[in-house]
Amino acid sequence: MTNSGRPAAWQQHGPRQTSGEVQAVRIWLLGGFRISIGSSRSIAGEKWHLRKAGNLVKLLALAPGHHLHREQATGLLWPELDSKAAANNLYHALHVARRILEPSTQATAASAYLQLSGEQLAFCPDGPLWVDVEAFEEAANMARHALEAAAYRTAIDLYSGELLPQDRYEPWVEQRRSELRGLYLSILVELAGLYEEGEEYGPAIEALSRVVAEEPTHEGAHVGLMRLYALSGRRREALGQYERLREALLEEFGSEPEAAPKYLQEEIWTGTFPPARSPTPAGIQAQEPSSGAGIARHNLPVARTSFVGRERETHEVRRLLAMTGLLTLTGAGGCGKTRLALEVAGDLVSLYPDGVWLVELASVSDPALAPQAVARALGVREIPGRALEDTLTHHLRTKHLLLVVDNCEHLVDKVAHLADALLSTCPKLRILATSREPLGVRGEAVWTVPPLSLPDQEQVSSVEGLMSAGAVRLFLDRTRSR
Repeated sequence: MTNSGRPAAWQQHGPRQTSGEVQAVRIWLLGGFRISIGSSRSIAGEKWHLRKAGNLVKLLALAPGHHLHREQATGLLWPELDSKAAANNLYHALHVARRILEPSTQATAASAYLQLSGEQLAFCPDGPLWVDVEAFEEAANMARHALEAAAYRTAIDLYSGELLPQDRYEPWVEQRRSELRGLYLSILVELAGLYEEGEEYGPAIEALSRVVAEEPTHEGAHVGLMRLYALSGRRREALGQYERLREALLEEFGSEPEAAPKYLQEEIWTGTFPPARSPTPAGIQAQEPSSGAGIARHNLPVARTSFVGRERETHEVRRLLAMTGLLTLTGAGGCGKTRLALEVAGDLVSLYPDGVWLVELASVSDPALAPQAVARALGVREIPGRALEDTLTHHLRTKHLLLVVDNCEHLVDKVAHLADALLSTCPKLRILATSREPLGVRGEAVWTVPPLSLPDQEQVSSVEGLMSAGAVRLFLDRTRSR
């Protein structure tokens, strides 16, 4: 682990830049408070020795557009003080926050990140800013449009805990915390509904179990679990779920369940739910659920082998990609960068209305041909008399898509230049790259792909211990497939 508490595999790389350039800022508020700025500099919550300075940054991170009127900030942070004393405290908190964010900047110099102009406070008005709360809400909204399980799972992955748990009793946090928690529970319930429609009862049960663990009195989740257990032939567990709901309601509110769970419990008890299925008449085929197939929205290859032992890495890469325009997976040749990138990209197809497109650069030896490879993947034709880079920029300007650029290491400078040009003018573009070295583009996030886990000495004494190691599971999987 690094000193910041993040896995050593994660790095935040800045550009090949001058010292005066504003670097990308990322703020995590769900599950705890942390900031990363530019090249691998991470500021954990404990670094904010003046609590109100940290709270000022949190307020601005949560504010629409990351702007606040000065009086709004003082009213929320120092409601008990008169306007003069609150203003003095605000200026002191601003000074301390600037020193923490920019320790090498002279105290009299203008801040690149925290600005007070007239009556308006602004955070990162001139540079890229990513906030995990916004990434989570955007992913949830996209999932509700896509109505696909993979999109919901991506949104759920981004909710890493309740909003600012260390600020539990701050009034300005309470409403947003409740809203975000409610959104998290809602998309879990919606995901369970999608799984139930597809008769995937196991994943549906897992989703609703998370709801009940978070909110034990959630009647809708309990009823859903009763129904799913019954549909799975687990009648005893279905009836037990009703008793767990009853106990939770009695303990919390001193009340009994509503009519709907009581009625379902009676139906399960008497055996009238689930109803017996009518057999499909001879000669008539059962209808397959609609796959939503239409125009292909990706050019990803079909995997020839199963994907084993990378669950944690897949989860982490999905989360990081939601917090950056460019994520580069690095590592030695053969460590699994390409396969991990393709697996993540395949999970995210439903999130990008304009598709997920793979650009393979392994066979491109001339750096000048890198834009042609991108154009070919996107189906963009060259226009005589116009630079291809300009044509790509025009094509992608309004597109919401993911580019997977594979094997960049021998074309780093050209790919970096192209990525920077595209990202600076195409706000809805995301790039997931693989390379043996970072691209060095401003705001790039770099994640080093670790080797598959090996069993430690304590694990080798049991089959369960051996099977928990990714390398062992991959070896067995490949052996069985021969």
